[in-house]
Amino acid sequence: MENRISGTTGLLALIGSPVGHSGSPAMYNYSFERLGLDYVYTAFDVKIEEVENAITAMRTFKMRGMNVTMPCKTEAVKYMDALSPAARIIGAVNTIVNDDGKLTGYITDGEGFVNNLRDHGIEIAGKKIAVAGGGGAATAIQVQCALDGAAEITIFNKKDAFFARTLETAEKIRAERPECKVNVYDMDDEAKMKEEIASSDIFANATIVGMKPMDHESIIKDTSAFRPGLVVCDAVYNPKETRLLREAKEAGCTCISGEGMLLWQGVSAFKLYTGKDMPVQEVKERFFS
Repeated sequence: MENRISGTTGLLALIGSPVGHSGSPAMYNYSFERLGLDYVYTAFDVKIEEVENAITAMRTFKMRGMNVTMPCKTEAVKYMDALSPAARIIGAVNTIVNDDGKLTGYITDGEGFVNNLRDHGIEIAGKKIAVAGGGGAATAIQVQCALDGAAEITIFNKKDAFFARTLETAEKIRAERPECKVNVYDMDDEAKMKEEIASSDIFANATIVGMKPMDHESIIKDTSAFRPGLVVCDAVYNPKETRLLREAKEAGCTCISGEGMLLWQGVSAFKLYTGKDMPVQEVKERFFS
């Protein structure tokens, strides 16, 4: 890498905390080198209260872009000059593009989910999807599915302090895409969840249930609604096969892990930064096999 860094090399970075575990620098730098692009990508540990300074530095250093991870996604919105439709609805960004000083914020998590489905031969348009969760990843999935033509979205979330935000998200989706039917239910209503999954084409877990150290758990207690023809997706990518996916596979469902969502959200950001396609197959083989 040292041999390709020069006085003209453009800088991109990931900000958030913690970021030391991130695979993004390796994935992006491999792709830059593979395509002969004069960029370098690094990671900076940035707390919420440091976001404004980080964005100022981005402008000062004329950085081409930044990825934003937790806990900084909603804070970064305050300092954008423009937002993509999904970022505007969600109120969060995970990708910032600097066009000659104009900063545009995007959220590519939902695109990662939809393109991961597409990579498995599944389109979201016209489908009914049930989503468990009301956090950042869940909201991004819900909004992007609506923007990409889902016919109906059913959201399950805990009736906690964040439930009101889930209801607000549903209202925003209805306002943006009135042709998309949106329902919101209490996640603890297991009978309703079973009923909705039974009538859905796709079920997605966008909670942390199933992620280590909760890898022995599943968001679905009653798997009787699982069946051949149902697509079951998990946003969790560690472990690669969660208990949810294992039990869904045993019931004959088509199962899609969260690794692909992680890859494809990066693919979308790469295109925004460079205008070029990431060498996806090579990246898959090198970093996701």
